[in-house]
Formats: sequence, C-alpha cells, structure tokens
Amino acid sequence: MLETGLNDNRIARSTATVVGTILAAVALVGCEESNMDPAEEIQAAFFEGTETFTIADHTVNVSCSGSFVSDGPVVILLHGGGDDLTAMADFQTALSADNRVCSYDRLGAGASDQPDGPQDYAAIGATLTGVIDAVSGGEPVVLVGHSMGGLIAARYAPDHQDKVAGAVLLDATSPTAAGDLEARIPEEAEGGAAQLRQDTLAVFAGENPEQLVFADGEVQSAGDIPVRVLQHGVQYLAEAEPEYGEGLEEDWTAGQEAWLGLSSDSRLDTVDDSGHYIYLDAPEAALEAVKDVVTRAS
Repeated sequence: MLETGLNDNRIARSTATVVGTILAAVALVGCEESNMDPAEEIQAAFFEGTETFTIADHTVNVSCSGSFVSDGPVVILLHGGGDDLTAMADFQTALSADNRVCSYDRLGAGASDQPDGPQDYAAIGATLTGVIDAVSGGEPVVLVGHSMGGLIAARYAPDHQDKVAGAVLLDATSPTAAGDLEARIPEEAEGGAAQLRQDTLAVFAGENPEQLVFADGEVQSAGDIPVRVLQHGVQYLAEAEPEYGEGLEEDWTAGQEAWLGLSSDSRLDTVDDSGHYIYLDAPEAALEAVKDVVTRAS
C-alpha cells in the first residue's frame, strides 16, 4: 500500500524498480511481447503468492508477498536443508507487513526441479542470481538464510556484492562444518556418535535433496554491508550427543564467530530461548534482526 507524502527521490526509485523488475522477469522467462497495459504489467511483475520461473532450463518455485512499493530492498528468504519455502511461510507473512519479501525452493526442494547432479556453491548461487534478477528490479537485496540457507547466503554475498545489500544468518551452518565434525567425533567412535558422524558427513558430501557438496573454506568479505548473525542459545547439540555434544556446541559457536568476517559491519547475538529454528522459536528476535539490516541497507 502506498504511503502519503512520498518524496520525488522515492517516487523515482520506485518507478525504476517497477520498470526494472518487469524487464528482468520478461527476459528471464522468455515471454512474448506483452499485450497488457502498464498497470497489468506492474501487477504481473510484483505478483502475490507463488509463481514459477525458468532459470537455466530449470523450473524454480518462487513465492512473493508484501507491498509493491517500499523504502527498503526486497528481502529474499533461504530455507534450511531438507526444508522448502513453506517452512518460512509464517515468518515471510510477518515480514511482509513492512517489506517486499520473496522465498523460493532451491533445486531439489519443494516444487522446483531436481538438479542435474551434484551442486557446488557456484551452481546453487546461479539459481539464486536468477531469482534475484526476477524479483528485485535490478536493486540489491537482503538475504536471510537459515542453517544451510545461511551458509549459501554467506558464500554468495562476497562474489555478488552488486546484488546483496545486507544479510541475516539464522544459525547458519559453519564455514568449516565438515572438518569440525571429523575432528570432533573420531572415526573410531561407536554407537550414536558414530551414526551421527556417518550420517552428517554423508549430507555434507552431497547426500541431501539438493545434492549440494559442502566445501569448507575461509570466510570471504562482502565489504561493509550490514550483517546480523544469530545463533541458538538452547544447547540442543549437547543434549542430543552426551559424549561429544559440548564440543559440537563449541565448534558451532566458533563457526558463528567466523561468519562475522563476512562484513566489517557485522554483529553476533545469541538467542537464549531458541534452538536451531530461530525464526520459529524466537520470531521476534529474527524479525528485529531483519528489520535492522533492511533499515541500514536502505
């Protein structure tokens, strides 16, 4: 809904966003010349609900909500591994009260196509670029990623600083998750610890629905974009694995601290009353972090 008293700069920016989004969507999907009037084209570009886009010959399921014109950048939600965009639907609705928010099923998740084979960060980032180009109107976006989605956001931002205005990492997978686990739980471990090691390393090696291979590496800088890193406070790893759990929690915290290297303007908060799903356990904390980054990125 349009606010009253818009200044000329905001009107110009909003108009450019509308036009840019229409052009990006038409180019991406390969539509024929539209016979819609301008108002209809705007409505089609800034859709409400779920639409599919063709990105690099794959169908990608995208959901968008929120006002067509706003002061801040579009927010892109990235779900965790094993989830799809429906997992963050309530969080998206809450954010949409003040922001334009979009989410999408990555290849292998939800209603999107399956990937052609194993994916690295570049391949999974190419899909993200296609989504950004389709919904952002050519303006940088704020990425909000949970768990594996946070890892993807943090790996994407440094190489795409023209497309990312800020980031919120919600208990993001550590940048050195595979190596940390191998070192923490020895190969000769037995029982539940051995099973946890085997299963988790298999996921990191690409045995997950998206076939993403988790490659450990140092955190690269995305400049001085605003970044908020939120980590769980409920020690669920320690509770789940009595012998090695405390060490796993230490490694997780070290990983969250490492993500601060994503920007010179970053901040880490521990959400005391939350487990891994911060946006469900403590939505107020997650909402505050996103609103803060959006405001500073505007």
